Amino acid sequence: MKTVLETIRGMVSAMVDAADGRMHSVWLYGSLLLDDFRPGWSDIDFIAYTDGALSEPQAGRLLTLRQELSVACPEDPLLACFEGAFLPFGKDVPGRIVYWGTGGQRIVTDYAPDPFARWQLARRGLCLYGNGDRSMFACPDRAEMVSAIRRHYESIRKYAGQTGESLYSCGWLLDIARCIYTLRFSDVISKTAAGEWALAEGIFPDAGALERTLLIRREPMRYKQDRDTRVWLGSLGPTVQRYADVLEKELDSAE
Repeated sequence: MKTVLETIRGMVSAMVDAADGRMHSVWLYGSLLLDDFRPGWSDIDFIAYTDGALSEPQAGRLLTLRQELSVACPEDPLLACFEGAFLPFGKDVPGRIVYWGTGGQRIVTDYAPDPFARWQLARRGLCLYGNGDRSMFACPDRAEMVSAIRRHYESIRKYAGQTGESLYSCGWLLDIARCIYTLRFSDVISKTAAGEWALAEGIFPDAGALERTLLIRREPMRYKQDRDTRVWLGSLGPTVQRYADVLEKELDSAE
């Protein structure tokens, strides 16, 4: 099996080829750079910029690239982990934007990295191809970060009242822990580190749920098909909401 680095190098090379020399830069951020990449759970987060607008054929090649490589190399499951976007370089430059997400890939007309992604790109982003100057990313200020956390909190209230059997169900608890850490320290750390910090500080009621989440986070492939784990994940809605109560108080204090 290829290493993560070999997979990334191969993917970036394929991206550059598909863009016909129009690639300006490709950037990596997220769990890999925070030393928190967990196969079976984590994504490989990237953002790529092109020199000017993509033609329809170029956008079409990039649109299907991830899927085609995954089919051609079924022995490399990491290929399906890439998530991000290809967009024209420069402020307010119009053009086709190719987006790769968890649910598939599509061409859109509007996309911008969220404040958490921008913070990581500005502070820790790794240039894999092209212009390596991180000053191209404007680091969000505290007001933007607080606003982003408020929106995330509202999503938790809206979508996490009930949970399914996916590992991502307990991921809500780590998201909440990281939001609280960011509110308190104006910093962005890994989800695992945030969970460990919250556990040590006694931030939440029902600490056992966070302890179990951290066990799953450290070894997701061990628990992914475990029946007891899946049943527990499907029952986490009320616990997520209790954790969200704590986040709500933190937000009210920060705003």
